[in-house]
Amino acid sequence: MAVQFDVAYSASVMGAGVVAGGPYYCAQGSVAKATTICSCTGTPYSCQVAPGGTGVNSLIRQTDQNAANGTVDPTAGLANHRIWMLSGTADTVVPQAVMNDLQTYYRHYISTANIFYKQDLPAQHAMPTDSYGNSCGKLGSPYINNCGYDAAGELLKWIYGSLNNRASAGPAGRFIEFDQSEFLPDPTAHGMAASGYLYVPPGCDSNSGQGCRLHVVFHGCLQDAGTIGDTYLRHAGYNAWADSNRIVLLYPQAAPIYPMTNPNACWDWFNYDDAHYAQKAGHQMAAVKQMVDRLTGGAAPPPPPTQCFTSSNRDHVLAGRAHDSLFRALANGSNQNMGLDNIFIHTTLKRTGPNFYVVGSCP
Repeated sequence: MAVQFDVAYSASVMGAGVVAGGPYYCAQGSVAKATTICSCTGTPYSCQVAPGGTGVNSLIRQTDQNAANGTVDPTAGLANHRIWMLSGTADTVVPQAVMNDLQTYYRHYISTANIFYKQDLPAQHAMPTDSYGNSCGKLGSPYINNCGYDAAGELLKWIYGSLNNRASAGPAGRFIEFDQSEFLPDPTAHGMAASGYLYVPPGCDSNSGQGCRLHVVFHGCLQDAGTIGDTYLRHAGYNAWADSNRIVLLYPQAAPIYPMTNPNACWDWFNYDDAHYAQKAGHQMAAVKQMVDRLTGGAAPPPPPTQCFTSSNRDHVLAGRAHDSLFRALANGSNQNMGLDNIFIHTTLKRTGPNFYVVGSCP
């Protein structure tokens, strides 16, 4: 997702940090390619990852075509980007051959002097830190591994240049939970959670006149707040650097779509929600860009219109429009009783504000 966002919005992004990711449009809209060519996430015997296997030349041609069509920014905008990449030698999910292709892809548009690629860390498929997580070679939740290496700090320093040392005390900033439906109506239907999070370091929530940087942090599959709580938000390694360098951190949140569409709360990089997923108009892409625009003073989206949703009470709860209390479904915000929380009772909920629903109907 970081690569997609970097390419699609290259005119307003200055670089990307990529941990265990593939080249732009690697899956080409196919879940089969996503799980066998771009990663080894299919059956144990289906992995076909190989050097050059993603077809970098065809991905470059598709990128150029998208730019010519205006569905992504002109590729000239990539020229000065700072790209930081890490692939663990023990990564069995996105093996190094995939990231080698990403390096080849980026080198087509960006000088090698602007690309850093760390490929000697014995890490499994995880976010490496120097103080928190599983052992470096373990594959498992929360997919944060203590490898004696501060990946978040290194990628921030590469992208932004000289930074102050990270804060040594605990987080001094504050987390703000916000309603992602302001940026994408009914986000849970599109693989995004009802809420996203913003980390605001000291001094960045005042009118001091001093500017603050903005860094978008995309979590990996199974690292969303709905799955592991605030573990990734607090322990991926970014917040201490944000505190000492006036960097606001945007943590947008993906969410699962059950049972087979997107059960691992991945971002849409393989067309589970939207055929335009890798373009500026993609549902998730446009939503995060609107979040960025809101924070940086760009055009803010208008408040979402009143919306109605009719489905079973169980589906309302799963979609984040209601919650369960003693086997009954209660509408979020109003706490109106909708009846038993099951698949047999259907209710119409009207959204009248951020995460506020009432039982009713729309004209």
